Amino acid sequence: MAKIAVNSRSAQPSTDEQPRTVGARIVAAGSGWSVEDVICARGPQDRRFEEQHDRFVIAIVTSGTFQYRSSGAGSEAMMTPGSLLLGSPGQCFECGHEHGVGDRCLSFQFTSGYFSEIAPDPEGHQALRGFRSAKLSPVRTLSPLVAEACAALSGSPEIAWEELGVRLIARALQLDDDRRNGEPAASPAAIARVTESVRAIDDDPASDLTLVRLAKQAGLSPFHFLRTFERATGTTPHQYMLRTRLRKAAVRLAADEEKIVDVAFAAGFGDISNFNRAFRAEFGVSPTRYRQRRRR
Repeated sequence: MAKIAVNSRSAQPSTDEQPRTVGARIVAAGSGWSVEDVICARGPQDRRFEEQHDRFVIAIVTSGTFQYRSSGAGSEAMMTPGSLLLGSPGQCFECGHEHGVGDRCLSFQFTSGYFSEIAPDPEGHQALRGFRSAKLSPVRTLSPLVAEACAALSGSPEIAWEELGVRLIARALQLDDDRRNGEPAASPAAIARVTESVRAIDDDPASDLTLVRLAKQAGLSPFHFLRTFERATGTTPHQYMLRTRLRKAAVRLAADEEKIVDVAFAAGFGDISNFNRAFRAEFGVSPTRYRQRRRR
């Protein structure tokens, strides 16, 4: 599974004669692993299909939203840009687009043998049992990996895909293990309300979408919107918007020759010092240093 910055909302409603499709393109592959760019054009009028993972899957959602339910996790998860979809061999799963059309992901897939060899568990217990969670929310510790993958798909210099996959395995297992108790499940009504907010932020993260404005659009009080958004996405509206801005800025830094101040303003930061401070907090280095590393 994989998604990127195409606006797939322009897809036409499906018909029985011409159903929406899911397209996958192999980006890189090796012995026991592969990376696919997957674009889905399904929407509210398309029914769900039960499928089954035949490998370990860590998919970075790069654009769009969808609902994901797997047999291993129980409750349904709302997938948003920056989050990670997790799947284990033998798990049955369904993806739904009841509240919006289309999504794109970058799907890292590993055979059981490869995964067990790489997983940072000396006895392989975690690798053998698979992931506990269906989703990892867009949190700071994932930001460098997500931005690096998005930048590679946007035309930045060549990336070591297998190394990135190994780093994803280690980070996903660590975060999955930290989430033993999981997040409270969001109701279908909450998912419907939050989906529009998430898509509005991703369409234009530089716009002035305040908490009050987002809550009004969702038809909720600011207090209830804040609680609903966090329950559905795993992060607050402010944190989500900030990470979206920083992720898009990181992609531009890696792929373009723009001045850093222009990248900051385009991402929605009105002050270069605030941008530098936020970027360093998120990625651990300054924008200049980040660009130098990505170019190397």
